[in-house]
Amino acid sequence: MEQHVEIARSRRVSPWSRRWTTLTGHWATFRTTRRGMVGLAILTFFVALAIASPLLVSPDDLDPALASLPPHMPPSTQAWLGTDNFGRSVLDLLIAGARVSLLVGITAALGAMLIGAFVGISAGYFGGTKLDTFLNAFTNWFLVIPWLALAIALAAILGASLVNVIIVIAITSWASTARLVRAQALSVRERPYIERSRALGGSHWHTVTRHVLPNVFPVLFANTILMVALAILSETTLAILGLSSRTSTSWGTIIEDAFTGGAMTAGWWWWLIPPGVCIVFVTLAFTMVGFAFDEILSPRLRER
Repeated sequence: MEQHVEIARSRRVSPWSRRWTTLTGHWATFRTTRRGMVGLAILTFFVALAIASPLLVSPDDLDPALASLPPHMPPSTQAWLGTDNFGRSVLDLLIAGARVSLLVGITAALGAMLIGAFVGISAGYFGGTKLDTFLNAFTNWFLVIPWLALAIALAAILGASLVNVIIVIAITSWASTARLVRAQALSVRERPYIERSRALGGSHWHTVTRHVLPNVFPVLFANTILMVALAILSETTLAILGLSSRTSTSWGTIIEDAFTGGAMTAGWWWWLIPPGVCIVFVTLAFTMVGFAFDEILSPRLRER
């Protein structure tokens, strides 16, 4: 009796043990990639800055009516990155903007991942059916339509708010994820253990959640990391066009304020360049980490 209990317990523990072993192996491989570690270090800095932003910058520091420094002041000991047209420190704006930009990027990427995963797995698992044909055509429609035109239309309809910006980016960014997941699901559904699950009477929900999703998730995870960079750039684009929230400070809204305030023509570079540099570093870091994970999860890329 005790022997049967031990065997049953080992069967319950072994899947989690294998997953932990796989995870530690991927982390060990990731640490050997210089590109991935550099990107992770940059992301760690900006994430820590975003988390600590409420402690470093108070709402009064961002209030134009309470600004005490001269407007358009160049970088100095009083304001390390100068001031904007209201006399607010650009450094304070950057710190506060890090939280909003990362929040929008990560949340919108997760939303796009959920939509893309649902559509891609549904189309791939039921490949060759009318559902697959419809979802594939629906995905292709989102891929061919210019995303900026669709984003502008949706933002104009929904209104300029932080939540609406996240929704707009998620709706316009899921199609590429769905196409990638569909191809992976089509490959997974032909494997022997899927046939065994069906033969044993496993439901579609059981087969998808226990077999298809775990095999698709590594590719989905790597693609989501890359999607965060695109989401941050999308938020910046919408902010420059005046379609982002005006009640929240992001790196995109700082650039938009600098453009409308004449920073380009007046030569107030300290107002315009720093948020652009932050966006470049963060998007580059997410891209580096995403490609590093892609190499780890794709042996063919790692052999190159």
